[in-house]
Amino acid sequence: MKTKLLLLAGFGLSFVAVPALAQEAGPPAPAPVPTQQPAMGDPRADFVIAGAGIGILPNYEGSNDYGVSPVPAAIGQVDGFRFVFLGNRLSVDLIRDGFGPTVDLQAGPIAVIGFNRNSADAIDDPQVALLDERNTAIELGGYVGIGKTGVITSDYDRLSATISYRYDVAGAHDSGILTPTLAYTTPLSTKAIAGLFLSAERVEQGYGDAYFSVSAAESLRSGLPVYDADGGWKNYTIGLAGAYSLTGDLTGGLQLVAGGTYRRLLNDFSASPVTAIAGSPHQWLGTVGLAYSF
Repeated sequence: MKTKLLLLAGFGLSFVAVPALAQEAGPPAPAPVPTQQPAMGDPRADFVIAGAGIGILPNYEGSNDYGVSPVPAAIGQVDGFRFVFLGNRLSVDLIRDGFGPTVDLQAGPIAVIGFNRNSADAIDDPQVALLDERNTAIELGGYVGIGKTGVITSDYDRLSATISYRYDVAGAHDSGILTPTLAYTTPLSTKAIAGLFLSAERVEQGYGDAYFSVSAAESLRSGLPVYDADGGWKNYTIGLAGAYSLTGDLTGGLQLVAGGTYRRLLNDFSASPVTAIAGSPHQWLGTVGLAYSF
């Protein structure tokens, strides 16, 4: 089913987007990608692609110390509605049909749980560990987007653009996050697929205060200078992802998923002592895992 193949392509990219992945060097030449569209069957048929992996990510946003975390993930379709669950976030596409056979309109809710600096025990840097702990953020919002298949390399490659907005309702930072994203995926063969995504985040004042400001009391405890962070464009991110079928092909069976992202903090978020003195504006993330298509 073409729908399932395209969602598997998106699975690899989505799996990377939150913590991210390691790159595979020097793969052998891929087999030819099918140029004819297979029978699609029922485009609203139910299915699930589920996986789990290990992610390597910074201790906190702006850290230069890294830790390991499990990353559960799933993409599926129930009664024509598609969903994406990835680690700490869940989104649902409430538009069943696209606009024509190759264009997919997307809109729906999104929820994210943020664990940034909610436990000093998880922070290796002794100065940042002395700053105030933050509540766990619960960010609720929505997204809209559009995707186009059959763009460059075959009937199966996909280019999509989305924009999301979510707001913290748990009192961790009491502010909003705007995220535009551009993603491209393409099969390399009947068993391998690769993807690239670009995104950025613009945050409101409360986010900067919660995670990048240093109060006078925090400065006395930690030795970091007092700093007042504003909102604005916080970062841009570039990510690469890939999936390889260990059994079957890209439409079913067990898949190896891997990739990586680079995130660059900007503006007040890069200049904050939390980043500039105790950490780094250069954020590297990696994940590797397995996925199975049901």
